[in-house]
Amino acid sequence: MKKKPNTPKIVAHIVDNELLQPANPVSVNLIGAGGTGSHVLSALMRLNFMLNELGHPGLNVRLFDDDVIEKKNRLRMLFTDAEVGLYKSVVLINRINRGFGLNWKAVPEKYSPEGLKQSSHLAMATITISTVDSVDARFGIAEILTQSRKLSGFRRDCPKYWLDFGNSRDSGQVILSTVGEIKQPESKKFDTRPVLRMVTDEFPDLLKAGEAKDKGHNCSTASALEEQDLYINASLAYQGAEILKKMFREGILFDRGFFHNLKGFRTQPLKIT
Repeated sequence: MKKKPNTPKIVAHIVDNELLQPANPVSVNLIGAGGTGSHVLSALMRLNFMLNELGHPGLNVRLFDDDVIEKKNRLRMLFTDAEVGLYKSVVLINRINRGFGLNWKAVPEKYSPEGLKQSSHLAMATITISTVDSVDARFGIAEILTQSRKLSGFRRDCPKYWLDFGNSRDSGQVILSTVGEIKQPESKKFDTRPVLRMVTDEFPDLLKAGEAKDKGHNCSTASALEEQDLYINASLAYQGAEILKKMFREGILFDRGFFHNLKGFRTQPLKIT
C-alpha cells in the first residue's frame, strides 16, 4: 500500500487570545487624525459597535494628533467651517463619544519618543495603528513600541500588534506587524508564525519611496486633491479595518496586509510567509 504524501501545512498566524476573550475592552492607539486616520477612526467605531453586539467588550481607543484643522481639510475629513482652528483629534473623538456613548480619548500631542517622554504610559496599547506620512515618524513608532514591550512585563495592555497605513496619490499599502513574539498554539494543520516583522524592518525601501512621492503641504483644497485622490484614504481605511475584523472574529490570519492601487482597481494581498 502506497504511503500518502505529507500535506504541507498552511502558513498562518494565530491571533493572541487577549483580542478574542478579553475581560475588558482592548486598548487601541490610533496615531494620526488626517485623511486616512479620520476614516480609520470611523471604521473602529463600527467594529466596536459590532463587537459589542456580539457580546465582546469592544475597544478603548486613544487618538493621537497635535495638528489643528485647516480649511483644506474640510473636504477629505468632513470638518465644518466652525471647526477650523480646533484640534483634529479632539473634534473627531468628541463626535464619536457623543454619538455612541463612548469614552474614547483624544491626545492632542505628537506620538514620538520626545513627545511621550513625560507620559510614556500612553504608549501602552495592545494594538497600535499608524496613519502617518513620514518615514521618521514610523521609525519613531517602532522604537516606542519595542521599548514599551520590554517595559510592559505582564500588563494587560502590553503592545502586541502594529497596523500601519501608508499611501501616495492613488495607491498605498496596509501592513500588520507583531511587536515581539506572539506565542502560538501547537497545530497539526497550520505552520504558525509567532513573529510578523515590523514594517520598518521588512519594507524600509518601500516606505522611503512612498515619502519621496509625497509633495505635501499645499494650502488649498484644490492643490491637496492634486496630491491625493479624493477616495484613496477611505479605500485603504476600510480594507485595512477588515484585517482587524478578521483578527477579532476569526482568530487566525493568512494574509498580513495588502498593496492597493485605486487608479487600476487592484488589490494584492500580502501573504504570511
